[in-house]
Amino acid sequence: MGGNDPHIHVESKVVHRDAAVRNLVASTFGLAGDLPSVVTTGCGLRVPYAMTSPRPDQVTCLACREHARVEHLRFAEEVERLGGMPGSTISAGQAKLAADRHRDLAEEFSDPEG
Repeated sequence: MGGNDPHIHVESKVVHRDAAVRNLVASTFGLAGDLPSVVTTGCGLRVPYAMTSPRPDQVTCLACREHARVEHLRFAEEVERLGGMPGSTISAGQAKLAADRHRDLAEEFSDPEG
């Protein structure tokens, strides 16, 4: 982990977003687990969690931007496919909305200007 890396990265599991899960558990049950102090990024570095962001306008590492773009596109395809399966807990319309949101995020990550 380089101490003078000025870039903002994305976590390698950009779609997973541990902070979002932590906030949901905290609001539901009043429990809050600790966030990791260091995480693996989309570009393969291990950096302080504070040097990461899920927001395209804040990520400055180009390799992480590309990683996030690919992951959001992959997740969009998966959600859309699962939404169309018989017995799915979400409708095809809900799946399309979620997939479209992830495709929009992928597009935002593909713009190097944020």
